[in-house]
Amino acid sequence: MGENAGRRRPGPLAGLLVAVVVAAGCMGGGLDQGEPEQPRPRQSGQPASPGADATRAEGTTSVAEFKQDFSDAVGIAQRYWAAQFRASGKQFAPIRRVVPYTRSGEVSCGGQGLPRNNAVYCSAGDFIAYDVNWSVGAFRQVGDAFLFYLLGHEYAHGVQVRLGIRYNFTIQQELQADCMAGAYIGDNVRSGTLTLAEGDLDEFREGLLAVGDDPDQPWFAEGSHGTAEQRSDSFFRGYENSLDACGLG
Repeated sequence: MGENAGRRRPGPLAGLLVAVVVAAGCMGGGLDQGEPEQPRPRQSGQPASPGADATRAEGTTSVAEFKQDFSDAVGIAQRYWAAQFRASGKQFAPIRRVVPYTRSGEVSCGGQGLPRNNAVYCSAGDFIAYDVNWSVGAFRQVGDAFLFYLLGHEYAHGVQVRLGIRYNFTIQQELQADCMAGAYIGDNVRSGTLTLAEGDLDEFREGLLAVGDDPDQPWFAEGSHGTAEQRSDSFFRGYENSLDACGLG
């Protein structure tokens, strides 16, 4: 997946890795983690976008490619949500920062140190933080498309804060963020801003199936994200039908 450039993921999905990645979870208040424990991530440092002629060699898994992909995902998310707010007659303030970290507790949110193997939106400081080592590892084993999903999910939490959306149960917040991530990707594919490479949709499907909550976890428990089926349904509802399917109105 790429911005005006087709890409191919490096190989078969690593189900175990995805499950671990997606387990991160989301927490309300100061901490909003958009991915369940450790799913495949997509993240970025400074928003930037390559030119239309930018391409990635097939099978490339370099840190440089990861940084560019993550940067693309952030830049596209900023432009996408700015346009959505503008169309509604509202002003949009981009999420302040995207912060990589390498050690547990290196970055704090609302006084709480962030753990390793995680990606989260922190409403207290209005930033997205991610474990860069974990993220690069997931990128290499899972592929690039899911990285856009991960960034899209976390960015959606920031948009929820800007819109004043707050549900009684974590699962409602999380499934809506999945839907919003799907709309962000689907709308950009339809506009030609993003190009899906062969296997990208399968990567989304398999990845989302791997990030669902444990079957024994109560849906009403704090930190619940939804079953694999619920998460997949929410994402593809947004992907296919845009934001109208996400209950933002």
